[in-house]
Order: sequence, then structure tokens, then C-alpha cells
Amino acid sequence: MRSYYSRPVRDYASRLFEAPVQNALPDTRRRSLAKLLETIRKAGHRNGLPIQAVSQICSDFEKRRVLQTGPHLFLLLEPEAYYTHVLSLLGLSAHGCSTYVSYAVSTVSLVERPRKGPGWLAVDGKPTNVFGLSRSRMIGYSLLSGPGSYRFELVPTEPNAQGDALTLLRNLLPMALFERPAHAIKAANLMLWPKLFGTGFSFLQIDDEDIADLVADHLSDEDSWLRTRLLENPKIASSILAALDRLAAGPWSGWLARGTDFFWFYENGKRLPLRLVDGDLVHSATGVKVARFTAPDIIERLVNRSLIPNLLLMFLVSSILPGVRALGGSYQPLYYPLMRYVFYQALEAADIDGDLRHALAHDDMPGAWGHRVIECDDDPFALFRNGGPGVTPRIIDRLGDMAFAEACGDMSRFVSDASWQEIQRRLREQAITPTDAEWAFS
Repeated sequence: MRSYYSRPVRDYASRLFEAPVQNALPDTRRRSLAKLLETIRKAGHRNGLPIQAVSQICSDFEKRRVLQTGPHLFLLLEPEAYYTHVLSLLGLSAHGCSTYVSYAVSTVSLVERPRKGPGWLAVDGKPTNVFGLSRSRMIGYSLLSGPGSYRFELVPTEPNAQGDALTLLRNLLPMALFERPAHAIKAANLMLWPKLFGTGFSFLQIDDEDIADLVADHLSDEDSWLRTRLLENPKIASSILAALDRLAAGPWSGWLARGTDFFWFYENGKRLPLRLVDGDLVHSATGVKVARFTAPDIIERLVNRSLIPNLLLMFLVSSILPGVRALGGSYQPLYYPLMRYVFYQALEAADIDGDLRHALAHDDMPGAWGHRVIECDDDPFALFRNGGPGVTPRIIDRLGDMAFAEACGDMSRFVSDASWQEIQRRLREQAITPTDAEWAFS
């Protein structure tokens, strides 16, 4: 990003959404991209988008192969989500696009820190409990918790805080009951998008349930890479896990943790880690076998949502295998190249897929910083209330003309973050260097 630092932020956004250099796709990539496009198509139809819009979304995505993966599954009014979508629209507009696909992480907790997270929203600067849940139903519970009954209650924490802003917000959100918090937020965002961003872009948001269906599609195909390599070639999975352990024990530690082995286990609304032991996915705390590491067992549990792919597997099927550029937050520029390195090492150790290894080594900017790039204190909901539906295009134009250095402010996500301070120390002491093998796939 150095060459863009003094230029308008729209120039940086344009580079992010510039189509990767078109090279002949290896067969594995071609088939993986086709499966991703089919998942996008199904998600578009399921969300009620017009057939023509879904076709255009798939056509544009196939040509551009860029996916915004930064925001968690927040309401679009949440500043972290809103300003990231502004950046994405700046980049897409520069290339004449009218469709936008965004992946929203939904395996996150309802509460990520005190009164912050998808279960909370600041309205008029005051914390508001989105679903009106008690603390015991929020702490430790995921957006994919369910089945249950969730609706937008919008309960302010301060007494007598009801006002015009909350009344307006309730009128903007669906009144229905939802089985999972994630379903509620996705439905709300479909209603909010045209009100906030207009009708110039067809918007589709996919999340971890869509990725679960995508993984199930891979595993249902007897000839897919995921089935023949990850599940049926014992060297691949074990090599990936061993490489993760080596990273955790070396100078790159802290950036790609082995939180769970390929899948999370969902039980009673909570996300629990698994370990792959002798061909079984085992609950790491109790030792109980959850599933065999075989296609039939995993597919069944993906369908009933008791298994959800972890972040590594998500990036494998949405980016690494199909050759899609992934945009993300301030940690992703480090952990995503490490994922690619771990994957490449596993292929090399097994001496397979030379064409895929070659493609990985020559990818055009496979990932980049594209989330929380624009630092802005303006509350999107307040801007909307004061300026109406036409305010966002004016905001996009104003921020697009701003110098990149001004838009990203003091870059506090980097300079004040303990993990980035630690890696700066390791670079200074040459415990790691930009020429390390682990950095070769950035």
C-alpha cells in the first residue's frame, strides 16, 4: 500500500478490486471456482434476489474474483461494517461494476468485548441490546446459536432512553422471529441495503452457513480436491496440522493458531473446538468422538449445522482453491499468507498438484488489507437520519477523494496493537525477515 499512501483512497480501493491477472486455471481451481459460484447463485436465490441480478452477480464475480472477507456479521449500520462497504463500493465503482459479494464471519460471539459485538449497537451514542438477550444468553454464545426465537428488540441500557432514533430503527428492521441471530442480521441487512446504499449495486452477503453448504458440495463430489486430498489422503490433513504446530512454536507464533481442526462443533448454542485423532473429530475437552473424518459423517453434520468449517477451511474453499483475492482486516495480511504457506507445504510434502502449487506461487496479490481502512467517527445511522437515503453516495464521493493517509488516520489497529508491536520487535531483531519462506505466498 506504500505507493498509494499519498493518493486518493479511491485509487487504493480500485487496486483492491482490480481483477487478478488472468492465467489458465488448473483443473482444481476451475472446479473449485465453479462450486463457489454455484454457492453464490443459491444464496442469491434464497435471499430473494431477482434472477437477472443473481446472474449478473455470478458473472461479475467470475471475472473479478475478489471477495471482501473483513466485516463480521454486523448490521450495516455498525460503523465497522458500513465504512468497509463504502471502501468496497469505491473499488467496484472504479471498474464499472454494479454487483457486490461480501463474506461476513458469523462464527463470532454475540459479545466480543463489553457491550461491543453483533449483539450490541450504539444508537445516539448509547449501547443498545439488539436482541434484548440477557447476559447469560449472550456471553459465550455465537451468532449461529440456535434453534431459538430471536427478534429485534433494541433494548437500551439506560432507562427512559426510548426516542425517535430507536423508533425509526425498529421500523427499518424486520419484525419476524428468527431461528438464529445470524438469520436475523442477514434478513435485516437485505432490508437496510437499498435504504443506506441505494439500488445502484446488487448486494449479496454470504456467511459461514453458506460456506458449510459449499464444503458439503465439495465432499459430495467423489473427485473433488477436498474429498480426495484432505479427507482421503492421510498425509495432507496431518501435514497441515503439523505445520500449524510448527508455526505456533516458532517466531511466527500468535498469528495462525490451531484453534480447532478444520471444523467447529456447535452444541447448545456454543462453539467448541475439535481435534483430529486417529481419523475421528474429537471434542478436545471431553474426548468424546463427534464425527468420523469421512465425507458421509461430515456432510450430515454440516447439513444439521452441528459442524461449521473453521477459518482455514473457509479460506481454502472460498479463496485458496478457487483463486479468489481475499480482502480483510489488520490481522489478515499476516495470517492469510501463513495459511497459504501451510497449504503449499502440505502439497509439496505429498508431492502432488504441481499445477496448483505453481498457481499459488504466482497469484496476483492474493490478499490485502481492505477492512477498517477508513477510520471515521461519523455515526452512519445519525448521518442517515439527518441526510436521508441520498447521504451515502455523497459520503462515498467525499471519502473517495480523501488522501489514503488521511482516511486511515493513525492506523491504530496496527501501531497500538500488541501483536503488531511484537512482530515489529521480531523484525527488528531479525527473528523473522520479509524473505522467510513463510512469507513467500503473500
